[in-house]
Amino acid sequence: QVQLVESGGGLVQAGGSLRLSCAASGRTISNYVMGWFRQAPGKEREFVAAISWIIGTRYYADSVKDRFSISRDNAKNTAYLQMNNLKPEDTAVYYCTASTYYSGTDYRKWQYWGQGTQVTVSS
Repeated sequence: QVQLVESGGGLVQAGGSLRLSCAASGRTISNYVMGWFRQAPGKEREFVAAISWIIGTRYYADSVKDRFSISRDNAKNTAYLQMNNLKPEDTAVYYCTASTYYSGTDYRKWQYWGQGTQVTVSS
């Protein structure tokens, strides 16, 4: 089992930046692919980014490419999502997720989830 706890969300103006953290416990994250999804009110949970284990291959949704960056520190058992040039449409609850293999953009295929952290971008 893997327990995930997100932090770093908050209120920011459009054009600003936030850095989300995902602290894992229970198992070392070096054995897992780490990902981020988000869910806005009334919408389905959508894929944001993922980073594979060992090689560190990164995957991004088109809507965040060139603005967001995912990274991981296996020694600290923590994954990060650096979000720059934030837009009001980025407002959502952001969830950290982990899986033993890259599970694509369908949230139902990912194994472990955190409780989420709210990100609100004002215009």
